[in-house]
Amino acid sequence: MHSSVTLSSTPNVVDELLDSIEVGIVILNKQFEVEVWNKFMANHSGKRESSLLGTSLFEHFPEIDKQWLTAKVDPVFSLKSPVFIIWEQRPYLFKFGCSRPVTSAASHMYQNVTMFPLVGDNGSVEKFCILVYDVTEQALGKRGMAKLNEELKITSRVDGLTGLYNRRYWQERFEELYKLSKRRNKPSTAMMLDIDHFKRVNDTYGHQAGDKVIKMLAALIKRCVRETDLAGRYGGEEFAIILTDSTLESATHVAERIRGLAERLEVEHDGQTITFTVSLGLAQFEQNLNSPMVWLEQADQALYRAKESGRNQYCVHEVQS
Repeated sequence: MHSSVTLSSTPNVVDELLDSIEVGIVILNKQFEVEVWNKFMANHSGKRESSLLGTSLFEHFPEIDKQWLTAKVDPVFSLKSPVFIIWEQRPYLFKFGCSRPVTSAASHMYQNVTMFPLVGDNGSVEKFCILVYDVTEQALGKRGMAKLNEELKITSRVDGLTGLYNRRYWQERFEELYKLSKRRNKPSTAMMLDIDHFKRVNDTYGHQAGDKVIKMLAALIKRCVRETDLAGRYGGEEFAIILTDSTLESATHVAERIRGLAERLEVEHDGQTITFTVSLGLAQFEQNLNSPMVWLEQADQALYRAKESGRNQYCVHEVQS
């Protein structure tokens, strides 16, 4: 923790110290004119101390917002208090490039910055010191870990073949939507669908062809539903969708669109053209449903009826009066 520092008169020792450490050291007066610019700063900026002494910092580094830095430094003079800037708040103060191979993944040097007052013999603060720490490796490590965690989160939620939600995550979201529907009392519709005679596709064309059919159907489903809807691969060739804020009538239009597009879809595999159809079951949310699984079971029963009735169609769960 830096506090105010009293200036001493040992120039040779100070000069050697300033040039030997791997930290940027800059001393500015109240007018932001450069009085000290150590070797670290010279090496990374390409600007020698002799060319900067007595000139305004802002003349040489237009990337530094003068109004912002002036306001940031104010406590250094008014309160004799140090100021800290971490790279998460602002990636850098001085836009330096990266020279070491280990940091080549970054386009610039990430910096932590400390600014603290330099107190003169009369007790007043006429100058301040800026310490610039190269924290690129730490920043990249933290960012890389954050990116990895985000990728792992997505992987844990998404089905690898289709890009839709996997069953486990879909189920979690479905239970949340069920509770929300209970509170809001707004119409939503559950839809279950699967590919007709899918075993025949696998047996005739092979499992790779079957996977391609599943993948193409998933892409079709994505085009037919909204971002606010919940679509997932429920298992094998079976898909589950919750059409939020959607009446049964609106849901039937979506179901018919999926059915019609699937019927016209042609999947090319190893020089062969594969066609297929889908069956769908719909069930609108009702306040008297005891659990989310009862709701989904109603959609599944409607799907079974669509299969029994000849496939390539949708059926609607009939509410018992």
